[in-house]
Amino acid sequence: MTTRRSLLAAACGTCAAALTGCAAYGAGRPAAEAGAVVPAPAASPPAASPPAASLPVADALALAATIPVGGGRVFAELDLVVTRPAEDEFRAFSATCTHQGCAVTEVNDGEIVCPCHGSTFSAVDGSPTAGPAQQPLPSRTVAVRDGAVVLA
Repeated sequence: MTTRRSLLAAACGTCAAALTGCAAYGAGRPAAEAGAVVPAPAASPPAASPPAASLPVADALALAATIPVGGGRVFAELDLVVTRPAEDEFRAFSATCTHQGCAVTEVNDGEIVCPCHGSTFSAVDGSPTAGPAQQPLPSRTVAVRDGAVVLA
């Protein structure tokens, strides 16, 4: 026999599960900082990412040589995407898509890619290049120190 109490409990459980799926993407992400262009270190051949302990600077994100020219790298845990539009410049942006808050996942052929709804952004200035996103990715500041990319 179904009681009013059991129906109410089932409805609350269903509602809670549905609301969990509607949680906002990007909640609690840090505010954007001013962007910067920094010169790259002397050219060196690309190398595989070393373990964090072997990076030359304690707060380093990655060796500059591991960020490909024309590409980039996403640091999801930091809500950060670092791009390298040219040999001697590095840019950084929030990794949260400005359309609906999904996390961008990769940088291909000079574009930062959001997998959720097809938005892409320029790896040079973070401006939207395709998809439903209308606003640019907020820029962040990075620098190159002792051959490593660091948040500035």
